[in-house]
Amino acid sequence: MTVHRNNYSAEHIGPFEDLLTRDFMGFHGKYFIGKELGLTGCEVSLNRLPAGKAMPFVHAHKKNEELYIVLRGSGMFYVDGDEFPIQEGSLIRVAPEGERGWKAGDEDLYFICIQAEAGSLSQATLEDGIRTATKTSWMKK
Repeated sequence: MTVHRNNYSAEHIGPFEDLLTRDFMGFHGKYFIGKELGLTGCEVSLNRLPAGKAMPFVHAHKKNEELYIVLRGSGMFYVDGDEFPIQEGSLIRVAPEGERGWKAGDEDLYFICIQAEAGSLSQATLEDGIRTATKTSWMKK
């Protein structure tokens, strides 16, 4: 169940091991969270690809760059003719026109993919973040 409030949305989807029960257009193990959470600046998918399986096609984008964050497992990643190994801790940014694909290795591959329009970031955390005087329950003493 997703909770929507004025300034936030929250959802608990359970363990990432359960991602294979999610279905996106016939692809099991992929869950897009943008619509559920009401994201307005990016799209995010949570992914679990079973061992030895691969993305069944190579794709590119019209506007969105993607950031892949590998959480667990290992495999191979393809971008524009280059194939390279990936594993827990791998971070891969792909420009919109970059042709990409991936394959899980001997164990399931868990990763997060974040999409945002290339060139749209106008300021980073140091320029955008502001501290408030509010204290959480664990900060109060």
